[in-house]
Amino acid sequence: MRLGVLDVGSNTVHLLVVDAHPGARPLPAHSHKAELRLAELLDPEGAIGPRGVDRLVTTVTDALRAAEDLGCEDVLAFATSAVREASNADRVLARVKEETGVALTVLSGEEEARLTFLAARRWFGWSAGKLLVLDIGGGSLEVGYGLDEQPDAAVSLPLGAGRLTAAWLRGDPPDPSAIRDLRRHVRTGIARTVGEFNRLGPPDHVVGTSRTFKQLARITGAARSAEGLYVQRVLTRKALQEWVPKLSEMTVEQRGALPGVTEGRAAQLLAGALVAEGAMDLYGVEELEVCPWALREGVILRRLDHLPARQDALA
Repeated sequence: MRLGVLDVGSNTVHLLVVDAHPGARPLPAHSHKAELRLAELLDPEGAIGPRGVDRLVTTVTDALRAAEDLGCEDVLAFATSAVREASNADRVLARVKEETGVALTVLSGEEEARLTFLAARRWFGWSAGKLLVLDIGGGSLEVGYGLDEQPDAAVSLPLGAGRLTAAWLRGDPPDPSAIRDLRRHVRTGIARTVGEFNRLGPPDHVVGTSRTFKQLARITGAARSAEGLYVQRVLTRKALQEWVPKLSEMTVEQRGALPGVTEGRAAQLLAGALVAEGAMDLYGVEELEVCPWALREGVILRRLDHLPARQDALA
């Protein structure tokens, strides 16, 4: 069957269309992103302003039209932290439903962490042992840990790269004192969760998902995306620590010229690097592997798990 996943995130609205059935790897058929940066469009009261809501409705309408043109049997539509934490979330959801017919499912932070963990577990398999999965989004940082497909611990922290950039790093390049204050804020937030994960013992494998980790791995020497999904890409804490001071001194334009960094994400790269460095340091991670699958794939896999399985000779 052909499924569409519509992810209304803090940075982008992303439509992913896949061909899939239970027991098989979902095969991407189409991908389209529109950068809305909802996390940066909040007014002082924490509401998504009229311009942001208008753009969201238009983007969802366009995505539905594309999904229909591509023959999707169903579209799984969900929203994450930007909508979840907006003070006018109910009104935003009601307007999207009224004008597009789409009832967005708002995922909790813990649900995000659990679905992302599921995607990483399926990608790396049981032989990876105990997984620690880190996911830096536009609005939040998700962390999951466990041996099975459901993590034993899962948390979500308001430490997304877009959110932090808008709130803390206004200069270009940012003021060094603002960077120090943000670094302290990030590490204080992460440190509150360290004990919960340390009690579970050291992981066998550490995984980073999301665009932030992919870009950080690329600028520190990992393979280009053009080399394919199955090339191993790692990010070491040592390499990241060497790059954070460099990123701190760069303008947005200079960051955008780095290999693998898109123009739309360049402004957020420093905040994302500070979160990645803080997480790797406080959780005691020397090296992590970048996973191509994340939240969207987790949503697809969960849906496939609830479809009737094909009969086999032993059934």
